[in-house]
Amino acid sequence: MTKHPLTVSARGLLLAAMVGISPAYGAESEPTSGSEPARADTTPLLPLEVSYNASMEKGVTLNGDARRRLREKGDGTWEYRTDVDSFIADIDESLIFRWENGRVVPLRYRYSLSGFLIKDRKQVIDFDWEKRVATGHHRGDKFSLPLEDGALDPMGYQLQLRKDIKEGKREMTYRVIDKGDYDTDRFAVIDEETLNRRGEQVATLKAEKVRDSDSKRKTLMWFATDQDYLLVRLLQVEPDGSEYEITIDEAQFND
Repeated sequence: MTKHPLTVSARGLLLAAMVGISPAYGAESEPTSGSEPARADTTPLLPLEVSYNASMEKGVTLNGDARRRLREKGDGTWEYRTDVDSFIADIDESLIFRWENGRVVPLRYRYSLSGFLIKDRKQVIDFDWEKRVATGHHRGDKFSLPLEDGALDPMGYQLQLRKDIKEGKREMTYRVIDKGDYDTDRFAVIDEETLNRRGEQVATLKAEKVRDSDSKRKTLMWFATDQDYLLVRLLQVEPDGSEYEITIDEAQFND
């Protein structure tokens, strides 16, 4: 295992996980699915484990721990998982997927939120690529949707985003199934920026989630180009001016 300490000043993976913050950037890329013709896979996946300090500030500071893991299951599928443990909330989010021709092909998505003074939330999505249908439930309401080529889930698109940025894409659009319907999420790389962490210079690509021109919410993300394009900083600015960030403590890649 190769360890990379990645302490970049930040706060808020807890909030990101709770409200589904979407990171950003790529090059215009049409969604694909497991049924499309094969193409060369130039971005093989590596098992990964990242630990975060998770906190949020909005009148009160809330701290927690978060861990994200990517592992191969040995049956041709992968598991992508996030666990958040904090005073205010516990979050368990996972995705089982196939990695085919450089694309995430989601199979099973699960999300569970529970905590102090927070209403429990659950979401389930199952992808049947043979029947071309996605089924599941959100907060108890069942749904069924026809599967579009390249359809993703709330976790899979984040992994796809990172891999697409690594491939050199600078604008892209994803069709994401969330809360029983499709969302269209757009992202763009907007700059190259060097971050200073504990006196060390970290080269990054800075990306933004593309929103409507009148939106007062902003999501910015920084991906370390020399750390396999791992997300090292996320900043979300809310309409009321509140800011949230994330801090990555350490990443382990399975070489």
